[in-house]
Amino acid sequence: MGSRMHDYLVRSLASLGCIVVLLLAATSGQDEICPAGFGYVVQYAGQLGTSGRSMTALLRLIRESSTYGPDIQLLNLTASLETDRRLRIHIKDANHPRWEIPNHVLPRPTTMTTMTTMAHQQEAPPQGPPPETTILTHPSSSLVFVLHHTAPFSFSVIRRHSTTPLTVTRLSTPLLSTANAAPCVFKPQFIQLSSSLPPSSHHLFGLGEHTKTSFRILENQTLTLWNSDTASSNLNLNLYGSHPFYMDLREEEDGKGMAHGVVWLSSNGMDVEYTGDRVTWRVIGGVVDLYVFEGPTPEMVIQQYTELVGRPAAVPYWAFGFHQCRWGYHDVNEVESVVAAYAKANIPLDVIWSDIDYMDGLKDFTLDPVNYPLDRMQRFVENLHKNGQRYVIILDPGISVNRKYETFIRGMQADVFIKRFGAPYLGVVWPGPVYYPDFINPAVVDFWSNEIVRFRKLLPFDGLWIDMNELSNFNTSSPAPFSTLDNPPYKINNGGSRRPINERTVPASAMHFGNITEYDAHNLNGYLEARATHAALIKATGERPFVLSRSTFVGSGKYTAHWTGDNEATWEDLAYSIPSILSFGLFGIPMVGADICGFGGNTNEELCRRWIQLGAFYPFARNHAAKGTLYHELYRWESVAASSRKVLGLRYRLLPYLYSLMCEAHMSGNPIARPLFFSFPEDTKTYRIDSQFLLGGGVMVSPILQPGATSVNIYVPAGNWFDLFNYSSTVSSTGNPVTLVAPLDRPYVHVREGNILAMQGEALTTAAARKTPFHLLVVLGRSVNSSGQVYLDDGVQLQMGSTEGQWSLAKFFADTLPSNQVIIRSSVINGQYALSQRWIIEKITVLGLEEGRKVKGYRMQSMVGGGRRNVYGLFTSSTCYGPFEMVEVSGLNQLIGEDFRLELNFS
Repeated sequence: MGSRMHDYLVRSLASLGCIVVLLLAATSGQDEICPAGFGYVVQYAGQLGTSGRSMTALLRLIRESSTYGPDIQLLNLTASLETDRRLRIHIKDANHPRWEIPNHVLPRPTTMTTMTTMAHQQEAPPQGPPPETTILTHPSSSLVFVLHHTAPFSFSVIRRHSTTPLTVTRLSTPLLSTANAAPCVFKPQFIQLSSSLPPSSHHLFGLGEHTKTSFRILENQTLTLWNSDTASSNLNLNLYGSHPFYMDLREEEDGKGMAHGVVWLSSNGMDVEYTGDRVTWRVIGGVVDLYVFEGPTPEMVIQQYTELVGRPAAVPYWAFGFHQCRWGYHDVNEVESVVAAYAKANIPLDVIWSDIDYMDGLKDFTLDPVNYPLDRMQRFVENLHKNGQRYVIILDPGISVNRKYETFIRGMQADVFIKRFGAPYLGVVWPGPVYYPDFINPAVVDFWSNEIVRFRKLLPFDGLWIDMNELSNFNTSSPAPFSTLDNPPYKINNGGSRRPINERTVPASAMHFGNITEYDAHNLNGYLEARATHAALIKATGERPFVLSRSTFVGSGKYTAHWTGDNEATWEDLAYSIPSILSFGLFGIPMVGADICGFGGNTNEELCRRWIQLGAFYPFARNHAAKGTLYHELYRWESVAASSRKVLGLRYRLLPYLYSLMCEAHMSGNPIARPLFFSFPEDTKTYRIDSQFLLGGGVMVSPILQPGATSVNIYVPAGNWFDLFNYSSTVSSTGNPVTLVAPLDRPYVHVREGNILAMQGEALTTAAARKTPFHLLVVLGRSVNSSGQVYLDDGVQLQMGSTEGQWSLAKFFADTLPSNQVIIRSSVINGQYALSQRWIIEKITVLGLEEGRKVKGYRMQSMVGGGRRNVYGLFTSSTCYGPFEMVEVSGLNQLIGEDFRLELNFS
């Protein structure tokens, strides 16, 4: 076919609203052009139930197309205002059930009337001319659903700005709109839906897991979701997890940014194409199950999203310490020497890890009897625990097929493995031939839990690292004869080259418990293993579990932390780690980090030094390296060791702050590491910042990411910012880029005015740091009062902040009064726990005072038993740094579990 005729047909079909696809003809080798579908029309629409919050519609196919298989003739659409800020849109085959993620697999609240919606044989359609639209709205809802009775049909989701009567012409720009986009296509193994976007004013974030050069999704990208054992050093390829969620942050006419979120809740493989003017989903199974989250702030979007899929799991306090791992530690002697070397170098180390080296024949739940003998390992772990340190080991899901291997024997007896052709499916991973536990099978929970409990009785490890759970397979199985599961008609862009979905994984035609195919459940494997492992650790330890999983899915944050996988020791991978970590914060997995100094390849001194300067402020901070690469523990180079002592020293001082952010994430879903626009959505310049991030709302990390850099360009949102390494160094900004000298031994970590940080002292372990006095850093604002809080518990109790738990929450406030007075006060909830630990505030440092303000006097009161006690004998000092004065009040010995009030009077 000539190129001119080819272009003419493409334009002609597109003008008819057809979805244009190019198919390579098997016989002629020529391109043939076929529409994938023509869409549907509304046959009936009406209210569902009596709540006024749900509607349903019957959709009839306009015209058949054979591309990617036969069309489904009738569809049932249900829209429901599940909460005042969450809308669900559900489209399915009206006559036949299809795969959907069961609620027992991914629990989520439902307040809609029901999903057993109207069947097409229910009440007769109303007489008279059909309406142009059907609108679903509710007085308490901020979202409106509009069904357009066009040919083909379309729908819009709109933010409602007022409670006045609604008409279509008065509604604002849609958050989601299939109008003016390609029509809906719905086939047995192919669904396509497209939503148009307003030009230039939108910014999309999310849709993972991919390594990207930018946090913001760039135009003309196809993001594929199909869990794959693909090294994260590869750009723009589908990686270990699938998160079909995005946040859309829009620049409004009034200059403010408003955010909303969208998730297509499907475990089927998909391509999501973003062309700049629209988002198009192409999914190879299941149903349309869209949720829209109204926001309108970025924080509220994530709160609404995690309310649906599950709040992030709380992790133990020790998990915020520094972690060391390497694939290739030869024996327990070498691991012991690494721990000793960290102590000798005076570098903090909380957790030592073992990769697969510890196993006997690389089999789970075993110890190498020569290099990691049981008695030596038991003494090693006992000594770690005596020193306040922890031990984490790796587990892979593949169970070695070995008739003498007890875990295999018990798995066969319990019949818990994934099957194909009626027998356990045989894959190949590290130990050789393996069977894979079927984590959908209820029996596997007991099997997996019992294996973990049994092994922990021998070796009391503290956490579990679950790897290779995409599922990874070193073999690629041939497609089953005549199977469209192993070879679906639409080829998602797997591996960036539309490679078969069976490549290096369990084949799609394999079967799980309940006749669920791997085709449908593939992306759930890592999520389900994390859930089972989380439960097993609770059973084994009775404490708050720590699980680190490579493969993740929607809702995985409820059970596991994550690291970004097999990166490389390159400057590019150093920079890419920031967008990856910020993305997982959006996905509801706030405990996330990248392998510091790089996993694959050989690092060098400068790169490793710069990487620990950044990695010290990842929520999860672990140094890890691949077998055969250069050793890069932090003590290997003196400049790296010196920098590590400095940056990890600050991290350990900030442990109470980081742990309090974990509590906030667990309670509300807010990420720990956040993009700048979370705190500054009105500043549209923050939408494109990929090389900086916030910890919480007011601590900004600005690393040096270039080799040989003598300066660094950072963006500074409006306000006064104080350097946490040097309080005398400040940056004042109205919202503009700033060029700073690049220190050799640290990044920039600034705290913004209006914040109060509760910090403790430096130490080599979190256990030791928790025993040091508190120091309050109060950063006054010129136009806002300052506040902060610290959450306190024992760091390991199962529930964080529960009504039965032992915990305290101390809130701090600082008010600047016109009468030359600053009042710093606290309000403590459940103070008894903090009092029982005898934690004290020893010092308060006040930053941000105007130059020349000197302390004239003070009044300190501690609220004890409903009364007040005056405190005397404090020491105050003032130091002038440029335009600001710093005041330090020491000798407090104030119990943090008691309310206090400190009045500072200035001349």
